[in-house]
Amino acid sequence: MTEFRSGFASIIGRPNAGKSTLTNALVGSKVAITSGRPQTTRHVIRGIVHRPDAQLVLVDTPGLHRPRTLLGQRLNDLVRDTLTEVDVVVFCLPADQKVGPGDRYIANQLAELGRGSSASPVVATATKADLVSKQRLAEHLLAVNALGDWADIVPVSATDGYQVDLLTDVVIGHLAPGPALYPDGELTDEPEHVMIAELIREVALEGVRDELPHSLAVVVDEIVPRDGRERAEPMLDVRVNIFVERESQKAIVIGKGGSRLKYVGSTARHGIEALLGARVFLDLRVKVAKDWQRDPKQLQRLGF
Repeated sequence: MTEFRSGFASIIGRPNAGKSTLTNALVGSKVAITSGRPQTTRHVIRGIVHRPDAQLVLVDTPGLHRPRTLLGQRLNDLVRDTLTEVDVVVFCLPADQKVGPGDRYIANQLAELGRGSSASPVVATATKADLVSKQRLAEHLLAVNALGDWADIVPVSATDGYQVDLLTDVVIGHLAPGPALYPDGELTDEPEHVMIAELIREVALEGVRDELPHSLAVVVDEIVPRDGRERAEPMLDVRVNIFVERESQKAIVIGKGGSRLKYVGSTARHGIEALLGARVFLDLRVKVAKDWQRDPKQLQRLGF
């Protein structure tokens, strides 16, 4: 009989390398925010893969990058702290982009962290394999191989499922025997308010112009049962603040006549109701917190 294995794997890569999409594909459920814009993940989100022979806990991190703000430095520190606490590292390198300075920066960081005797094995993963030809994928895999000393190299496509199961097998193969770490059926240990904030943030980032960079933070103020007359089904009031850095960004989030904010609220509400299992009244407020990415006090207040 195969021995049960369990442990933690960190999914890392430069911004927009397909980390969150891969996390969701591996878990089989949406637990991480996905966006076409880089730098959308702000929290360590764990997705839990349950199998009869293993339990794999995935840690999705912000993209490791050369920081330009205090927020960027704190996100990098978060990634490095995470890498010292996991059993396996999954390094995502998108096949539709050439190996570049950002990838080399991360490879060098991994090499430095890997000098100790207890270093975690690194599985290099060529994400977005469905977007390129077989020849381009082969060239990419050769470039990935030349970048570092990897335990394995696996091309995958999270959107169509190509080799996602194989990647799971490979990663689990690097785990030590051990008991399940979470109850069967649990998909994430993220608090509800964090997942609600991420759902709203994802919708707010959809289709916005370049005038709205990643100066957008979402904080859930409160989740309270709706008072009043007896209802056939429970209803929750969810009050949320969306913070931006400038008045011009506030105008973009709200939109003409409040149209964009109304879209964000109605779209996010469906996901929140599914998450909480109850009808929701979503109260969104947009506020300006000037240059919050560079202000230690504001970063702390916004949960970074």
